[in-house]
Amino acid sequence: MTHLQNAVAVDGLTKYYGKLLAVDRIDFDVEQGSIFGLLGPNGAGKSTTVGMLAGLTKPSAGKAIVLGFDVTHETIRAKQQIGMVPELSNVYDEMTALENLVFAGQLYGVPRKEIRSRAKELLEIFGLSNRATDLVGALSKGMKRRLTIACALIHKPKLLFLDEPTTGLDVQSARLVRELIRRLNKDGVTVFLTTHYIEEADQLCEQIAIINRGKIVALGSPEKLKARIKGVKVIEVSFSKTLANMEGELQHISGVDEIHTFGDEFRVFAKESADIVADLVDYARTRGLAVNSINTVKPSLEEAFIKITGLDSEIMMSEKERIKPERGGRSGNELG
Repeated sequence: MTHLQNAVAVDGLTKYYGKLLAVDRIDFDVEQGSIFGLLGPNGAGKSTTVGMLAGLTKPSAGKAIVLGFDVTHETIRAKQQIGMVPELSNVYDEMTALENLVFAGQLYGVPRKEIRSRAKELLEIFGLSNRATDLVGALSKGMKRRLTIACALIHKPKLLFLDEPTTGLDVQSARLVRELIRRLNKDGVTVFLTTHYIEEADQLCEQIAIINRGKIVALGSPEKLKARIKGVKVIEVSFSKTLANMEGELQHISGVDEIHTFGDEFRVFAKESADIVADLVDYARTRGLAVNSINTVKPSLEEAFIKITGLDSEIMMSEKERIKPERGGRSGNELG
C-alpha cells in the first residue's frame, strides 16, 4: 500500500463516454482527515470524478489511489474502505429506517452480531431513533438524506464520498447535514464533497478543487482561492433611495470595474488604487442622496469562482434553485 499520507491521490484521471470527454487528465491529492471539496457547475465532471474514485465506473486513462488501493485494479478492496452517498437518496421507501441500515450492513459485510447495535447507534447520531420503525417513504426529504449518509457509514469507512449532499433540502435540513459532516470529520472520517453551492464549500472545506468542462482550473484552500482576486477592492454600499439606471451611473465612476446588485445594496469592484469610498460619497451628494451604509469587504469565494471560471453568477444562482425528486429503489451500496 502507498500514499498513506493521502486518502486520495489522482494522476491524469480521464473519462470518455464515447467521443465525449467528461473528465480531462485531472490531478489532485486529498489529505487524510480533511474535508475536500470538488466545486463546479452541473455537467462539469464532478459526479463522473466521484464515480471513478468510488469504483463505480472505470477511468479511460490515468490513475487513482484511494486509501492505498488502485481503484482500477483493486476495486473491491478500495470500495470496502469507503462510504458513498449519491446525489439522490437511494434508501428503500418500502423498508423501515432500521431495516435499511441492517440491509446496508449486510451488503458491506458487517459482522451479524454487530449490525443491529451499529444501526441503532447511527440512528441516534443522526437524530432518527424515534423514526426507526417508520417506513422510509413516510420520512421527510431531510430525514431520508440523513439516513442515506448513515447507511454509507454502517461499516465505519475511513473515507466518505458525498455527492451534492444538500441539493433540494430546506435550510434547516441542509444545516443539519453540514453539522453532521463536521462531526464525522472530527471523528476522523475523511470527507470528499462535491457541490455547486459555493458558500457550502467555503464553510466546510479545507481544500477545494474547481472543475469546469472536465478540467481542474483551480486548487487550494478557500482563502488562497479568494486571494487570487488581487488588486481588486470590494465595497458594499446602499443609499437612501434607488434611482433609475443607478447601476449604470455607478459603473461610470472612475476606477470601477464591475457592479453587482443585491436588492437595494450594490457591491462595487474597483481597482485597489482607486479612492472609491470618497467617489461613492461624492456621487451620493451630487444626486441628493444619503449613504445608508458603506463597507470595504473581502472578495467572496463566489466572486473568486466567477473570476477563475468566467462563469456568470446567474448560472450558479439558477442551479441553487434546482430540486430533484427523491426516489426509492436499488441501493448504490453494493460491493460487487
